[in-house]
Amino acid sequence: MPIGPYQQPLAFVAEGGEVDNYRVAEPRPRPEPAGLKLRDIEKRFGDNRVLRGIDLDVPAGQFIAIVGKSGCGKSTLLRLLVGLDTQSEGEITFHDRGGQPIVPNARIVFQEPRLLPWFDVADNVVVGLGEGAPKSEARRLAEEALAEVQLAEKARAWPSQLSGGQRQRVALARALVSRPGLLALDEPLGALDALTRISMQTLLTRVWRELGFSAVLVTHDVAEAVHLADRVIVLDEGRIKLDLEIPHPHPRKRGDPQLAELEGRFLSAILGD
Repeated sequence: MPIGPYQQPLAFVAEGGEVDNYRVAEPRPRPEPAGLKLRDIEKRFGDNRVLRGIDLDVPAGQFIAIVGKSGCGKSTLLRLLVGLDTQSEGEITFHDRGGQPIVPNARIVFQEPRLLPWFDVADNVVVGLGEGAPKSEARRLAEEALAEVQLAEKARAWPSQLSGGQRQRVALARALVSRPGLLALDEPLGALDALTRISMQTLLTRVWRELGFSAVLVTHDVAEAVHLADRVIVLDEGRIKLDLEIPHPHPRKRGDPQLAELEGRFLSAILGD
């Protein structure tokens, strides 16, 4: 029988055979990753064609990064994938690992954490569950998600008490708490300092590997794209200009000359060299 996201508490049998009313949480299941299929995707705003005939297949569980110049259509494409906007033409479908159609549980993390200042950290994460979860259970799931992003000790803190990197980890926990099958990341590390950004990249890689969701990252940082993703796509004026897999296992070593060579190829495609 499948385990639901809000598992009922179980009784605990103490030593001596007495049943205690202690509640034991069952392990939460890994999410069902969502594969993507885009066919002839167009997006227009008036006379402006932002996306022009995008065709893309993403296997379930893959981590892809989308890079390109400002205005090339990266964030527009991301918004289509999570349902924040609709395409003008074309079709977007989702499937499980076996190729069967699914409705994905999709979440997005933005560059700004967008935390509610009148909620503590755990209650900000609870927002990611939506309505319907029992309050005590929702709080427990939020604290689990905070532990996944190494922020369990800040559950009762206020957003104003956190650093920029910590606030972004709370935003990530809020997206992860509902166990998404598709996680969209719209330059979530862009406002962080260099060292915090490296730490967050390591965290993102670990969480993705542990939970197994599909991930789509939009970034201006080619080095970040190559370090994190299985595959990097260059958009240019609304079209896919380059689509390459990164054939290196995780974790990846910074300064690896093979990765640096790939970065150079992507930069040449973006800059038109």
